[in-house]
Amino acid sequence: MQPISIADPNGILELLADVALKGQGVTTDNLMEYVMDEGFMEPTYLSAKGEDPEAYYKGQSHAWGVYQVREWKRVLIISGGPGKERRMQITETP
Repeated sequence: MQPISIADPNGILELLADVALKGQGVTTDNLMEYVMDEGFMEPTYLSAKGEDPEAYYKGQSHAWGVYQVREWKRVLIISGGPGKERRMQITETP
């Protein structure tokens, strides 16, 4: 997958709604719901890069492996990849 960056809240949520994460660690049938459950209701920036054979975009495997979602000062990072357990981390920037 080609790296992608989006700065439109609606565009971010639309893309995340088409992503499913399977495998080990963080999993979800709908990444948008997962992100919103973590409190990111109006994300202001998304970047996605890398590849993960157990991540699906619009039902097709090999979606992005690393997702960074920002909402003001909070940042959610979901990272995984081939042979790696997917992890989630939330940080707050100064």
